[in-house]
Amino acid sequence: MSECTILLIDDEELLRLAVARTLELEGYPVLQAANAYTGLQLLADHANEIGVILSDVKLPDGRGLDLLPRYRALAPLAEVVLMTAYGTIADGVRAMREGAFDYLAKGDADERLVVVVDRAAEKARLRRRVADLEKKVGSHYTFEAMVGHSPALAEAKRAAQQVAATEATVLLEGPTGAGKELFAQAIHYASPRRSKPFVAVNCSAFPKELLESELFGYRKGAFTGANTDKKGLFEEANGGTLFLDEIGELAPEAQAKLLRALESQEFTKLGDNRPTRVNVRVVAATNRNLKQEADAGHFRLDLYYRLSVVVLRVPPLSARRGDVPVLAHFFAQHFATQLRQRPLVLSAEAMQALEAYAWPGNVRELRNVLERASILTPPGQPLAATDLPLEVQLAALETQLGPPPPTPSLDPDPAADDPRLLRNAEKHHIQRMLLECHGNKAATARVLGIAHTTLYRKLEEYGL
Repeated sequence: MSECTILLIDDEELLRLAVARTLELEGYPVLQAANAYTGLQLLADHANEIGVILSDVKLPDGRGLDLLPRYRALAPLAEVVLMTAYGTIADGVRAMREGAFDYLAKGDADERLVVVVDRAAEKARLRRRVADLEKKVGSHYTFEAMVGHSPALAEAKRAAQQVAATEATVLLEGPTGAGKELFAQAIHYASPRRSKPFVAVNCSAFPKELLESELFGYRKGAFTGANTDKKGLFEEANGGTLFLDEIGELAPEAQAKLLRALESQEFTKLGDNRPTRVNVRVVAATNRNLKQEADAGHFRLDLYYRLSVVVLRVPPLSARRGDVPVLAHFFAQHFATQLRQRPLVLSAEAMQALEAYAWPGNVRELRNVLERASILTPPGQPLAATDLPLEVQLAALETQLGPPPPTPSLDPDPAADDPRLLRNAEKHHIQRMLLECHGNKAATARVLGIAHTTLYRKLEEYGL
């Protein structure tokens, strides 16, 4: 049975009933209308179900050719097949040009009708699957899908949402791993270009001599090894958005060509003598201060001004510490789904350690830590602070005890003006060395320069 409903619009009752019966025997649900008015009402009410509109060209209250735009507006994913008793080649050509799937003569054998409807229904199903996939992809890369509620993230999202609806070129600034590409994707999917390609390239991932050909493409024979024509990423992104990550790595020659492409929306491929026109929005990103780079002569100043129509700062994770627990739980759930296991449970001590750490690698570093923990932590066992990377554990220790004091003497009976302060410093130092030696007591004693028995006594004394 087909899941594609047919809307049949024809004022000749006997013919309409015969066509409907034929299609129903093929497994198609059929809705019938005797005029354009009823047909349009049915289309409006059942737009999500109707895959093929089979419409007479001549109706009592309209012509099928003139109704084509209205059919398409009400059901953009449906295919339209027009029928006529006295059509002309000119009408058929016009129908196809204006978006009809096919043009049938009334009286065609049932086999011809069924073949055309089958093909139209299959195309409609494919269009619907593509649309559903685009919707899912788009929902994954929305501003609402960004995890976190911190004021710094909220402000960055607010500014990005404002610029998304425009055609302005955007420069995203922020440290590596902060989520600049996620912002670029959200800008694209919130823009009028959302149904067109989003193409991303990391400018630091290509040798400088190859990046230009990657961006703009080349003609066959442009250089040794160019055996075929190659589309560049600008062409691939035509109608959509091109994301240029690490734009500061762009070679001077490519910078000049990029500037021209941004200003004129055209460029010349390597080995070509004619310009290629495109319609592309550029979103660029950098982890440097590009204005300072330009002022120092390391980046074209005119290109900087062309890229920085709108500059958005993507906050580092250190500026949104309150988002760490939300992100940690999100990644735990994400990797549980990926690994087909129960979500990782984070102990209170582990969460405190995650919140205490500065995350120089930003969200990407936190994601990697949670992925590793999800893989290595035994099922059903909560993640302990001691299971986290050493640098995260040390951050938690310093949060609890303060910055490490000067290394104290480990003499069993130290003389000091403030014995309590000295004991705290000694405890802190032993705990830190124990962490750095991954709990190996023999190695810790060697680093501290004390006997094993002294270390064990100190561990017992300080409850370590």
